[in-house]
Amino acid sequence: MKVREEAYQYYFYFMSERMKIFWLRYNNPTDNTMLTSDPILEQYKFTNVYRSTDRVSQYLIKNVIYSYNYSEKDLLLRVILFKIFNRIDTWEYMESRVGRLSYNNFNVNEISEILTERIKYRPIFSPAYLMTGSHSKYNEKYKYKHEKWLSMLNEEILKSNRIESFLKCHSLEELFNVLSHCSFIGPFLAYQYAIDLNYTHLFDFSENSFVKAGIGAKRGILKCFSDLGKYTFEDAILFTKDNYLNYLDKYSLEFDNLFGREPKLIDFQNCFCETDKYLRVKMPELSIKNKRIKQKFKINNSKIDYFFPPKWNLDN
Repeated sequence: MKVREEAYQYYFYFMSERMKIFWLRYNNPTDNTMLTSDPILEQYKFTNVYRSTDRVSQYLIKNVIYSYNYSEKDLLLRVILFKIFNRIDTWEYMESRVGRLSYNNFNVNEISEILTERIKYRPIFSPAYLMTGSHSKYNEKYKYKHEKWLSMLNEEILKSNRIESFLKCHSLEELFNVLSHCSFIGPFLAYQYAIDLNYTHLFDFSENSFVKAGIGAKRGILKCFSDLGKYTFEDAILFTKDNYLNYLDKYSLEFDNLFGREPKLIDFQNCFCETDKYLRVKMPELSIKNKRIKQKFKINNSKIDYFFPPKWNLDN
């Protein structure tokens, strides 16, 4: 594979500069002045380097997974249900109406009715992922996208033997494969959901054991590499993980990691997606389909009390 040096350097620049912004906000969450001198990072919305530090992931870890001593079935349901919508306000609305969501009180019809009322006033799905809402198995029976997703969750996971299949997984890739067999869940979502389930105490697979490039990451890789040759997008992510310290040193960039935790494949995958967005402005001549960044940066002053899976043993 051949690196396009003039673009690839911005991948590591993004990692370095975005991490500096994270630490500035972490150490002084109420001061949003002069977080960066980079006009692109200042104007547009970008995720953190570490996926687990983003606001929605933090809510998932702290409020959905570790807020109570949930059963195995409860955890599987709660994680997948939360991720279907991937919106904190949607989750809190559902729990405000039905109580703490669990395997025993999950009622498809009740929740569908609640959300059908909700969508009259505000969106219920996150704009972060493009959630497909059409599948031959559910199209004729259900009108709304949320009804189809909830029915899929109920019929293909809760009422089938798939919960047992989840619990029998011995690797992140196996978890990905089980998820991939569910309607609506394509390769990218299956990988994201596998990472989310791996935050729980039910699984403890290495995040460096498997990766799947999403559409945004693929665009970023095509900008950073002039020729992949016989290698895959996933190989490019692995190459970047294995060599990132050398490249940071090469470009004289600093990177203060997350309480001693090095970035994992999921984080490198994520950074390719963000680099694609960054390069749309920085190097528009490398345009691949999407030509502009859709979301502008908006300050959110609500403080995040960072919490990570206890099994990571992070001293934060």
